[in-house]
Amino acid sequence: MLLGGAAAIALCAAVPATAATSDAAATATVSNNVLLKDWTGPYDGVPPWDQVKPELFPQAFETGIAQLLAETDAIANNPEAPTFANTIEASEKTGRTLDRVQALFGVMTDNMSTPAYQELDKEWAPKFSAAYDKINLNGKLFARISNLYDRRDSLGLDAKQMRLLTRTYEGFVRRGAKLDEAQKAQLSGYNQELATAFSEFNSHLLADEATFIQASEADMAGVTPDVKDAAAAVAKAKGLPAGTYAIRNTRSAVDPVLSSASNRALREKVWRAFVNRGDNGDANDNNAIIAKIVKLRADRAKLLGYANHAEWRMQDTMAKTPARAMDLMMRVWKPAVARVHEEVADMQPFAAKDGVTTVEPWDYRYYQEKVRKAKYDLSEDEIKPYFEQSNLLKGMHWAAEQLYDLHFEENTGKVPTFNPDVRTFEVTNKKTGEVVGLWYLDTYAREGKRSGAWMNTYKARARLTNDNIVLASNNNNFTKPEAGKPVLLSLDDAETMFHEFGHAIHYLLVDVKYPSLGGSQRDFVEYPSQVNENWLLTRPVLEKFARHYKTGEPMPAALVDKINKANTFNQGYDTVQYLSSALVDMKLHLDPTGVVDPDAFEKKTLAELGMPKETVMRHRLPQFGHLFSSDSYSAGYYSYLWSETMDADTWAAFEESGDPFNRKIADSFRINLLSTGNETDRAEAYRKFRGRDPDVTALLKRRGFPTN
Repeated sequence: MLLGGAAAIALCAAVPATAATSDAAATATVSNNVLLKDWTGPYDGVPPWDQVKPELFPQAFETGIAQLLAETDAIANNPEAPTFANTIEASEKTGRTLDRVQALFGVMTDNMSTPAYQELDKEWAPKFSAAYDKINLNGKLFARISNLYDRRDSLGLDAKQMRLLTRTYEGFVRRGAKLDEAQKAQLSGYNQELATAFSEFNSHLLADEATFIQASEADMAGVTPDVKDAAAAVAKAKGLPAGTYAIRNTRSAVDPVLSSASNRALREKVWRAFVNRGDNGDANDNNAIIAKIVKLRADRAKLLGYANHAEWRMQDTMAKTPARAMDLMMRVWKPAVARVHEEVADMQPFAAKDGVTTVEPWDYRYYQEKVRKAKYDLSEDEIKPYFEQSNLLKGMHWAAEQLYDLHFEENTGKVPTFNPDVRTFEVTNKKTGEVVGLWYLDTYAREGKRSGAWMNTYKARARLTNDNIVLASNNNNFTKPEAGKPVLLSLDDAETMFHEFGHAIHYLLVDVKYPSLGGSQRDFVEYPSQVNENWLLTRPVLEKFARHYKTGEPMPAALVDKINKANTFNQGYDTVQYLSSALVDMKLHLDPTGVVDPDAFEKKTLAELGMPKETVMRHRLPQFGHLFSSDSYSAGYYSYLWSETMDADTWAAFEESGDPFNRKIADSFRINLLSTGNETDRAEAYRKFRGRDPDVTALLKRRGFPTN
């Protein structure tokens, strides 16, 4: 386990390096803890979800950390001269027990969180940080790595080994390996404080997202039947009176109401509850925590020798510097703002008919649907009956098979899952028949599950450690309907499904030797998933799988044409919501002092940017989990736009060929970019695939913005 930057900082703290194995009784206890055992069963072993309990984790954490530190000390104290095999490769093989335990715990805190798991997270996050710092700041280990790095040109390494050695050395330096002992202690203190703050932020956000907005039959006027049915099911589960509706305070539940509810008061109530998560001045308010995180990040960056947190975070990215990321964002920001003003002007006549003189943020989605209907004779109500979730699932799988020979066969019930709603699928290579993975699908929102959509890898492919079968999951937050009712998706939700599946495809195809080269840089990791969104609206997928949930009839060609004609509709709103979040993130982390009042900073920065008053950031700071539940996306939310630049240019290659399923292009995409993980420089890999650097013109054209 050679620790990458994000992993090393996001996980955190000080535990005694002593496993509970001092006597026979303790040894027996450890051996009986299922979390510490090798995974068994099919697919070279699967997680024992049906046996996971919160009380098992403390012992498992302590034992796993102790094993990792002991393995690391053995490498650091090896009396033999350092070699690539006994130092770099040996480190790649460490921490196997802890990896398994953390894979289980990550799902418990993301998908199944309870007060018990939240308390565990709060207690152990700083302990993980301290343990990882013991590795990152281990002077003897770094001396061996540095020795190899200094002699790297004489070691006879191949290109992949050279990349691993170089990235390992640079990663240790970024994480403080060259600091003196006092500075190392100070750095570890910062990391532990951050880990605790991340956990607190996340628990506050989960608490606010566990709330709901109650509504009556009259309040729900105009809301589509499927959305009403889902809200009725939530109300029933909450024990509310018949005829009452409960709207979860999550995006998948809120956006459909904002798009269709004719009751303006309900729209405002729902909108305010959603955008004020973490910002209500109560026990779940996140402003003080954010201020602490930003200050700690700035102080840490200064200690490490960087001007600010953004400069430090962007060392291992494709963009390399905040300036390059800002240049791209501002090039897109200005036309996006201009487009929002045009979109609002289009809405005004419809709003005026309702006596609304000023379009407010809670009106935007409602009146955009009116404009869509008038301009393109198209509405979400017309699309959703054809976007039934189980059919689109089949479409995703079919597209992956056409492009990459990945075949998905459902085997739900054959392996343990962490919730009865989770489905599983065996993944094979259609050409060879080889089993390449197991894919878990967790579709529905529930209390204790964080909002949004994401992908996890429980086990990644790495030939050095003989990990050949990938265990991966997709996680969504669609509202679970009453029994027998369909899940009908908006276009945005359907694109989200394809997006997250793109992450799964990527990791199912990664085929590397070294575990540390299996991941991706932050501003590359969203690229494969964003490319995958494009296949949703291809005619073969729509014709085969966009079928009416009642009649089974395929989506009419006329409706497909209308969707395609409207593909640049509302791009101003979508782009400004996202980019405002990315710009505030970057500007927040460019401040070398880190002294900030989050609400005031957000308001001031948006005013300076000229944020349209009719909309709001996609993620306001008090609920911006990407930034404050870990370091992962901090000073890195721009990465979606960076990745989309490559995505749009990649999709242009398929369009230029006239075939969205062109296997020659798909094979090159897979061979050069998907399967290689981070074994090669990502910019060079893109040039090998496309013959040049990505062109931002394709992105601007896709969004309907001027290209000059």
